[in-house]
Amino acid sequence: MKSKTVYLAFDTEKKIQIVRITDKVEQAVRESGVKEGLVLVNPMHITAAVVVNDDESGLHGDYLRILEKLAPYSADYRHNDTGENNAAAHIWRQLMGHQVVMAITGGRLDLGTWEQIFYFEFDGKRSKRVLLKIIGE
Repeated sequence: MKSKTVYLAFDTEKKIQIVRITDKVEQAVRESGVKEGLVLVNPMHITAAVVVNDDESGLHGDYLRILEKLAPYSADYRHNDTGENNAAAHIWRQLMGHQVVMAITGGRLDLGTWEQIFYFEFDGKRSKRVLLKIIGE
């Protein structure tokens, strides 16, 4: 069995930002030499999520609008009593899901017709990392 660890690194420019990372994950899978297996895509930040869905701006806006309704950024949170102001970002991450595991078939990501992989940042404007753990034959 082969195994490869890759860290994607980038800077987010906005506090709340959605970054399409499909191509970078696909490149790492190709370079790993794994033909049949899995890739774990894990945001290494507690205020971020990795999501698989359609690359459609209206849908992305819908996600953010619903998250703001469920857990408004400006609400009074106990976590923010510690001097932080990002309690909503922690909650949003849990609502969106933490990480994803994707199939590798024939040396490529086995994506559905419209599936793309996104890094959702909820407390940004800094350097970020995403862990890719690729395993298989």
